[in-house]
Amino acid sequence: MRVKTGVVRRRRHKKILKLAKGFYSGRRKHFRKAKEQVEHSLVYAYRDRKQKKRDFRKLWIMRINAAARLNDISYSRLMHGLKLANIELDRKILADMAMNEPENFAKIAQIAKEALSK
Repeated sequence: MRVKTGVVRRRRHKKILKLAKGFYSGRRKHFRKAKEQVEHSLVYAYRDRKQKKRDFRKLWIMRINAAARLNDISYSRLMHGLKLANIELDRKILADMAMNEPENFAKIAQIAKEALSK
């Protein structure tokens, strides 16, 4: 028995080509190239959803470290001092404070220094 795939194939191709919208040249127009690129793109999207979390954490740590060193303390000693002082601020909040409220961050750094010296 012969099966014709005209409508089914058209739908399947349109689905892929719709996902390939915005791609460059043949990666947008030709089904085979578009399919390859869409598959890669979906892999990248999945991978980078995980990677984004790591990248932001790295950024926050860099910002906290830079602000901490302006207050004469290293990042690791600051975090240890905060733990000893029972201050439970996460890195996202600390990084935001370091950027936008340096005077408040300086107070927190001072508290961490005092907790370390005890």
